[in-house]
Amino acid sequence: MATPVDKAASVFQLLEAGSKQGYIGENISQLEHALQAAQLATQEGADNETVLAALLHDIGQFCSVKELRRMLVEDIGSDDIDVGAVGHEKLGAEYLRKVGFSEKVCELVESHVVAKRYLTATEPQYYEALSKASKLSLKFQGGPFTPDEALAFEHDVLFKQKVQLRKWDDAAKIVDLVTPGLDAYMDLAIQHLTAQC
Repeated sequence: MATPVDKAASVFQLLEAGSKQGYIGENISQLEHALQAAQLATQEGADNETVLAALLHDIGQFCSVKELRRMLVEDIGSDDIDVGAVGHEKLGAEYLRKVGFSEKVCELVESHVVAKRYLTATEPQYYEALSKASKLSLKFQGGPFTPDEALAFEHDVLFKQKVQLRKWDDAAKIVDLVTPGLDAYMDLAIQHLTAQC
């Protein structure tokens, strides 16, 4: 069985792969984007779980459906399973659940697309400030919320954190910004995973 150190190292290896991948429609890498989001969360005094969620919010871009399926098969002891067509936010949240991250981290990761749909429905200037790539992806993510969907989302216990994570996600696109490296978050991830055991 993998230790918290092994689990954290495995997740961080996926993030490290992001240093080789551009952030869609932006002039920074996926890893730079993740590190900027985590730095913003830290600077604003977010709790440790929220900082980890900011760092890991796009992990679903790197973990494959094949790997998630393998993890699920190990859990249920059968290969008769279909993970279906899922977005990176859902894939990432499910991957992190299987690794052993808390439900709060996973919910925040899973919600960063939903929060975008909320903000585009409730803040007209928010949509206008989105990058071209983010506006295009919104169409594939269901578009802005309806008024009823927005109201329901506002009653979510993690509503404020979900919206804030989305705002950090949007702001974390600065070319050549110097941030702490991935290793700055390793102990935090190990401590978090240890606490979940």
